Amino acid sequence: MEPLLRKSHFLGAKLRALRRQNRMTLEEFSARCIQIDSRSAPSVSYLSMIESGRRVPSAEVLALVAKVLQREPAWFLDQNAELAPVAPQAGAGGAARVPLEPGFLFTRELLQSAIPELLVQTGTTGRQFAHLLIRSYQEMSRNEFPDLERAAESVGARLFPLGVDQLMRMAAKHGLELRWFDRKPVLARDQDREVRSMMRSFYEPPGTLYLNRALLADPARLKFDIASYIGHKVLHGGDGVKSPHATGGEMGGSPEGAAASAGLDPRDVLHAWRDFECSFFAGALLAPRMPFRRFLVRERYRVEAGQKLELTPAVVMRRMTKVSPYPYWHFFDAYPPGHLRAVYRGNGIPLPWGNMSRVSDPCPNWAVFRLIRDPRMEPGSQISVLRDADRWLLYCCHSLRTKDMAGNAHVLSVGIDLAPALAANGADAAAVVESIGEECRRRGGAAKIPRAAAEALRAVANVLNIAWVEESIVQPARIICPRSARCPQPGRCAGAPPTRARDITSVRQEILGSLVK
Repeated sequence: MEPLLRKSHFLGAKLRALRRQNRMTLEEFSARCIQIDSRSAPSVSYLSMIESGRRVPSAEVLALVAKVLQREPAWFLDQNAELAPVAPQAGAGGAARVPLEPGFLFTRELLQSAIPELLVQTGTTGRQFAHLLIRSYQEMSRNEFPDLERAAESVGARLFPLGVDQLMRMAAKHGLELRWFDRKPVLARDQDREVRSMMRSFYEPPGTLYLNRALLADPARLKFDIASYIGHKVLHGGDGVKSPHATGGEMGGSPEGAAASAGLDPRDVLHAWRDFECSFFAGALLAPRMPFRRFLVRERYRVEAGQKLELTPAVVMRRMTKVSPYPYWHFFDAYPPGHLRAVYRGNGIPLPWGNMSRVSDPCPNWAVFRLIRDPRMEPGSQISVLRDADRWLLYCCHSLRTKDMAGNAHVLSVGIDLAPALAANGADAAAVVESIGEECRRRGGAAKIPRAAAEALRAVANVLNIAWVEESIVQPARIICPRSARCPQPGRCAGAPPTRARDITSVRQEILGSLVK
């Protein structure tokens, strides 16, 4: 038992994954074991404890389990590098999931102790961590929040579009008193940096909404702020547990101030979640699902069409990812020099870099960061190919440069994963994507899309009815990478920062090679 105990940390995860892949319940799996050897067969409860890591099976039980699943017993032990992954939720995007094994290191009690320590050591604030959790939850749930949609539709009766006067009447109906103040942008502290920020609006319980008079000249932002606070009143009774609206902070929120410290405070999580709920409610109120979908169809998903409705590009893009019948969308809101304040990845696209820290070798070819770096570059659409292990991935995005209310320039980008659409339209998606990727690689990272691939993409653009996909086909496609050090092109990407850092794996190979000689 002792030798098996020291090698069984991933046994439960592998057993659970294989059993589920074979669509067997614990009861069915136990019955299969009884058929082979009733004397050694584990009970349902004992199987459950093995899978959760609370029990280590004997060599006899492991041999029986392996026989049912047609594997060698050694496959279940640690020295086998093949670890069965956690099956993703059907249709979910975002980051890949991993098994929390060994189970004894991922107990609730240990995580409750380790996570706050991790945040303190990495300088991560509670609000940053909360937004990371919310983003993961949003991506795994495929952006589905039916209770928030229903609440917004109940308040707005699906009226579309809503004007400022209509929203003000709604606010009054829900007991909100509007008061105005005058305040220009200021330098505000956001943790360890100074940012140009502007107080847009804030709420004081039981029902007073304070609005910057400058919003009167910006109806799109004014409508969003009023809608958000209507959401707070409807969803939370207007208790005031909500952040103010001010530009410049991380993760799409207001600056946290110098008092913000690393670590986890339950109130940080509550504030972040409520801010998300109110923001989602505001989008659903201003752009109700079916009326907005019909609008997007008429306008062929052009982001700029939102000006007709006095909606901000951010609202248009975010709601686009939600109301479209096509599920494979992503959205970035990036500030210089490359800080992703807001992210949604319904298609699981890798992050070029994250919210928590900068990377040393960012890929320079992502459209969102090309717009950030070069103010002369015109906004528009881009087809991108990304190498993932032994296959190419294919994306199309539409990016535009804008300014927040404090005058800070930033870039909004919305995009889709094209491979599922190609496959659904009867094309050989793998062949189309491969042809574009290899052409880009041969041409130094950017190339005209081959004719056959362009025809397949044009057909997809017409089926999806997305104008900017069709417009992007006449532009060169580009190779993008999660990191420039992992670029599939020969040589280094133009614009990637030089680095003298070595990959320690290559150093190990050099040592072994010299010893062989």
